[in-house]
Formats: sequence, structure tokens, C-alpha cells
Amino acid sequence: MTAMVPVAAKKDFVRWFLKRYKLKRRECVWILNYLLSHEALLKNVHFTDEAHYCPRAMVISTTRSESIPFRFYKGNLMTADAEKSFHDLRLHEDEKMYIQLNFPDSHTCPHYASVREENPFLPSYLQVSETDRRIAQQLVEESIITMTEEVLRKSIDEALDTNDKERFIALTKMLQETAIKGEQ
Repeated sequence: MTAMVPVAAKKDFVRWFLKRYKLKRRECVWILNYLLSHEALLKNVHFTDEAHYCPRAMVISTTRSESIPFRFYKGNLMTADAEKSFHDLRLHEDEKMYIQLNFPDSHTCPHYASVREENPFLPSYLQVSETDRRIAQQLVEESIITMTEEVLRKSIDEALDTNDKERFIALTKMLQETAIKGEQ
């Protein structure tokens, strides 16, 4: 699992989430508000994807999501009864709870990314391999260099159009440095 997310970050995220989204089940609002007021419990909460693979988990959806409204998983049991999950949460606050939140653009949301953790129970065939991770990282780095070069070339053209010699020289030097980084 990735580094532990601080309780303060989880609190900030839950507040942000509750302000912006309406949930399909009102009991889910109660559960999230309960988490906000119990730091010891929130310490054992982990936001993740594919929570149904976890031994103890909740799946909560917003009204603008296509997903199921609510599910609670514990061992081999599954229920849509939010009150039962709330009681389990209260009675076993020292056990880890994994929560999956379904809302529009959740995978591109920086707020969610700041608290989302890798699911340690995800089957290996669903996990991203280290090779794929390295390839993705390399692709991101190459894309950044390409975009930076494009912006610098456009800025150099503008400097030429306005006869701004100092800016032209500075931007040309930056382009050369970027090109060297790209070759490494």
C-alpha cells in the first residue's frame, strides 16, 4: 500500500466531497459526517478503488454516478443496508475500512487523488505491473518535454515577431536545455 494518508487530509477531502456532491442514499451522508467527527475511526479508513475486493468495505455513489447507490462488504457478506454498515463501523472502529466513492470524473479529481490509496486486496491480474508503471512514467516525461518544446518554439516565434532579442536568446537557451534533457 502507498504511504499513509494523514487524517487531516482525509477530513479536508470528506468536507470538500460533501459540499459538492449529493449522494444517492442520505444514510451515506450520515456515515461520512460521522467519520469527520471521529478521528480514531478515520485513521483506519482508506479510500480506494474496487473496494469490493477488500475484507471490509463500503461503496458510496453520488446521484450523478451510474453506479450502485450503496454497498457494504464484510468478509463474504454483502448488504445494501447502510444502517447495518454504520453500526459495524461504530462497533469495530479499530478495524480497517475501505471506501470507494463513485462520482463523475473521480479518476481525474486531484482532491480524490490526494487521499486515494492503492487497493492491497486487488487481484494480481487487475494490478498494474511495474513494467507498465515505468512505461507510463516514461510516456508522461516524454510528453512533458514535447509540450515544453512546443510552447518554447511558439514563444521564440513571438519574440522574433516582436524583435525582442533578449527574450529570443533566453528562450532559445531554454529550448536547448530542454532538448538535452529529452536526449538523456
